[in-house]
This record gives sequence, structure tokens and C-alpha cells, in this order.
Amino acid sequence: AQPCPPQPCQMRVLCPPQEVLGEEKLMAILKERELRIYWGTATTGKPHVAYFVPMSKIADFLKAGCEVTILFADLHAYLDNMKAPWELLELRTRYYEHVIKAMLESIGVPLDRLKFVRGTDYQLSKEYTLDVYRLSSVVTQHDAKKAGAEVVKQVEHPLLSGLLYPGLQALDEEYLKVDAQFGGVDQRKIFTFAEKYLPSLGYAKRVHLMNPMVPGLTGSKMSSSEEDSKIDLLDRKEDVKKKLKKAFCEPGNVENNGVLSFIKHVLFPLKSEFVVLREEKWGGNKTYTDYEALEKDFAEQVVHPGDLKNSVEVALNKLLDPIREKFNSPELKKLSSAAYPNPSKAKPGEKGTKNSEPEEVIPSRLDIRVGKVISVEKHPDADSLYVEKIDVGEAEPRTVVSGLVQFVPREQLQDRLVVLLCNLKPQKMRGVESQGMVLCASSVGEPRQVEPLDPPAGCCAGERVYVEGYEGGEPDEELKPKKKVFEKLQADFRVSEDCVAQWKQRNFLTKLGRVSCKSLKGGTIS
Repeated sequence: AQPCPPQPCQMRVLCPPQEVLGEEKLMAILKERELRIYWGTATTGKPHVAYFVPMSKIADFLKAGCEVTILFADLHAYLDNMKAPWELLELRTRYYEHVIKAMLESIGVPLDRLKFVRGTDYQLSKEYTLDVYRLSSVVTQHDAKKAGAEVVKQVEHPLLSGLLYPGLQALDEEYLKVDAQFGGVDQRKIFTFAEKYLPSLGYAKRVHLMNPMVPGLTGSKMSSSEEDSKIDLLDRKEDVKKKLKKAFCEPGNVENNGVLSFIKHVLFPLKSEFVVLREEKWGGNKTYTDYEALEKDFAEQVVHPGDLKNSVEVALNKLLDPIREKFNSPELKKLSSAAYPNPSKAKPGEKGTKNSEPEEVIPSRLDIRVGKVISVEKHPDADSLYVEKIDVGEAEPRTVVSGLVQFVPREQLQDRLVVLLCNLKPQKMRGVESQGMVLCASSVGEPRQVEPLDPPAGCCAGERVYVEGYEGGEPDEELKPKKKVFEKLQADFRVSEDCVAQWKQRNFLTKLGRVSCKSLKGGTIS
């Protein structure tokens, strides 16, 4: 006997998405039978805790009677600017299969009711390949680039593979034989692309459901390929503590607050409540059964950022413990290290070997962030030095001493966004400990000119700055002065002819674009 189809109201109660494209068609299908839906994930960087958002929605779909397929989009991972190198593709896909299944089991989702598919199971077939060619004959370059703008990595000279990416995702809807595709709101342009172009091949337009994106710990989107923005599912408890400590969580600020957003989109849907843990002298523990009340208390500074972070740490570790335990087996430990070899431990020409000779000096070892200058004062004992308080997305602003007095007026630094190197060993400068270095462009000739580097407009304090091609990898916790990692890298820092900061002709970037200076073309950076 066939199970009864879910009613439209049941779908709405169980799965209130942020947006639905094709709601009328969705309701028509639900009146006749179960909905067939798929969720896909490109097998790039290690999955992180924000993946619990789609996992909880997949649980809702199953409760509503839907037929759900999970696609491990291995070919997409390679096409997206080679985020997953070909030689690691199989290993990373296996890693994703194990970790996604472990997540689902940790929240009580029955795996036997799900269908798991790899992209390369069908995307290399004769029929699919022909449809890729057919689609490429009708899609414009403009539409392909626009469709992938929020998903495919954007670089100055994009590869053709990134333009193919949206077309393949559209075709997946037909080849997986589904009624609907589910994804984050960052997929919206790909969804509208699919609605426009699938009918041109004679295929039906599908329904699209979207969940909100969880901001990363630095304020931007939580991303698998950006280490500082996320907490990995297998992060150790001490790593969770360290990352949450660095997370942007300004008192009273509920905008772009990755800690609050994680509570809203991950912890509340899974647990239906959240407990703020605090000492009796600060009011004791308080249980919230709706997110709005917690947000209101945080905005009014009834809840302190430190208490919020500590409470998230406890709740998150409870969620991650079963996954850590599963991956503690020798087999899965081996798979994890093989799929994601540590580049800093690799010999030239090898990846991730344990007994490597000299450690690799690469830009991802630098912890460079966007900072906002909160205050600027003259150093009490040095006329040529400023003492600045700079917000880099941590609980407290950092104290930074810089020799900019003769180059940059105080009023030009106040409230300015700067680029700060955050993992130098703290150093006393004329009695004041400096906890970072403001990176600046300098002219080559005389008279010497100095300009602080400028992040793109719209960046948030704490957002990661990286060198193009070196987005992955964990920065050193602290750069050891004797190893001179920064000095070796800094020797190749330059300002391009169009005033863009570069390392070996690779641009300094944030998620919003290139880091630059005002006018010092061809200058050095220090």
C-alpha cells in the first residue's frame, strides 16, 4: 500500500523555507503524490557545522513524506576553480559520504529512507555529455557567469570550467528525476538559470526551495573553503573554543553576528530551546524557548558575548561528540588525512607526508584580517608612534602600535578599515604591547610615502584576507620569530600597477574583492 501523500499545510509547518520558486506547482504536486526532491553538495573543503541547517530540513522533508536524494557533486567540486584536485576527488567524496551520514544519524534521520548518488555516476555518460553540449549552444557567457556569481569562486581570470558549473547543476534536476531542488539562498541565481534554460532542451521547469545562509564566524558566509569562517565537524574541543573566542560577536550588535545566527539557524531548529550558561552573580542560567527573545536580550546587552560564546561551545560540542567518536576509527582517521593532506607538512612534489623536510612557507599561514580602527592616540613615550585600538571581530579590540604618525593624520585613521596581521608574536614597543601589524604600502623612492592597505568597501571587522589560490589551510596560531615566516613571504609583497596588493602577482582578496592602496603603484608592502 502506498503511504498517504502529505498535505500542503504539513509541508509548510515542517519546512518553512526562506523562499520558494514555483510554489503553485509545488502545491499541485503535493495534492497528488509525494514530492521528489534533491539536495546537492560539492565535495570541496571539509563540511562544517552550518551543514546542520540543510540536514534538519532534510529531516523535515522525510517527515512530510518526501522522497529525498542527496547528491555528492564530485565533478562540480573539480569544476569550481579546482577546489578539489582530481587526484583527491575520490577521497574527498568518500569523506563527504561518511561525514554527511554521521551528521544525519546524530540528529536521528533514518538513512534507509534516503537515496545517495555521486555526480560522476551519471554526469560522464554519453547522454549527459551531449546535453552539456546542447545547453552550451544556447546559454550566453553573461548568463553562465551571472548564475554562478554567488557559488563559483570568483577570480580575475575565470576558467571555462566555472562557466559550465551552473549548466551541470541545472541538468542534474532532469537526470535525478526530481520535482524540486533544495539549497541555500546563495543558489538562487543558479535556480533561476535552470528555470530559464531547462525548457529550451525540452525538460520541465522544477520547483526550488531555499534555506537561509548561516554567516561565518567572521561575519561573511560560512564557507567550507575558508578556514577562519567556520567550525569543522571534526574540530577538537580546544579548536572550537579558540574559533569561538575569535568570532565576531560585538556587544548589542545583532547584524552579521555569526554566533547568534548559528543559534538561530542550527541550535534552535534541532533543540527547540537554548540555555545561556552564566554565573549566579550575573543572573544564573536562562533558558530561551524562542530565538527572538534571546536576540532582544542580546541587543539590549542583557546577555554578554562571553556568556553567549561559552553556551554555544557547550551546546555545539554535545552535537559534535557522536560525529567525532565515529571518526575516531583508524579507517576514517586515515581517510580524513588522505582526503585533506596538510600542505604545511608536504615535501616539494608530495602532499601531506608526515616526515617532510623544510616546512612550506605559504601565505595561508598568515592570519590576516580586516580591522576597524576604534581609537587612535599618540604613544605616551614616542612621538613617531600611534597606539590604536582595532576591532578584528574578537570579544575585545586589539592594541596595535604603528609608526604612522609622520605619514597618516590621526583623523584619517579613526574609524577606518585596515588590513591587520594578527598572528605575530605580541611585542612591546616603548612599553606598550602591540598585538598586530597594520599592513601598509610604501613608495620605493624618496621622499618615502606610506598608505594603509584598503579592504573592499562593505567588509566586516574580522573578515579574513587571503592570497588568491591560498584560501584553504589553517593559519599558524603564532608565527615563530626565529622561523621568519612573515619576512620570507613579505619579500614578495608588491603593489601592482593598478594599486592592488599582491604576493608573487597573486592578489590579496576578501570575499568582496581585491585589497588595494590609494596611489602607490609598484610599491612594497610591510
